[in-house]
Amino acid sequence: MKAVLTRGTDAELLGTAPNQTWLIADAEHTDGIMNVVRTTLGPGVDGPPPHFHKESPEMFYLLDGALRILAGDEVLTVAKGDYLLVPPLMHHAWGTPTGTGADVLIVKAPGNNRFGYFRLGDRIRRGEASPAEVLATADLYDNHFVDNPTWRQELAGREGEREHVVPFPVR
Repeated sequence: MKAVLTRGTDAELLGTAPNQTWLIADAEHTDGIMNVVRTTLGPGVDGPPPHFHKESPEMFYLLDGALRILAGDEVLTVAKGDYLLVPPLMHHAWGTPTGTGADVLIVKAPGNNRFGYFRLGDRIRRGEASPAEVLATADLYDNHFVDNPTWRQELAGREGEREHVVPFPVR
């Protein structure tokens, strides 16, 4: 394997500021070692609903701002400079608090090709695809959506103060 370099100007950019995702490296670029994305979210924005990955842990490193992250049955506040590793099979979800946005580096390793998942989410956001389409990709992208009472309670406490950037379906 050779070194993998993705120049910042070459990363595919999805979304519009402040809610954007840069596709940095997919499994096909890293011989399956990992996939890497960078995501920014404005204040009070929901990320994906609760889900888990069967095959891979997922790493979050906060470059700036803060996230509220469901990790199993607890909700943590992760701030600039913090690192969180969510193991395989653990339910997780995230969103920004109402007072701050976030800039986060997300790595799944070992990786699977997930750029298609992020592109689908972007098409859903733009109204070009149905939220139900993401459910059909669960095995392809190792992204399995679940209901989680802890996260439902977290969101209920912020109702009216949050934005749904991508209207993901909930099973």
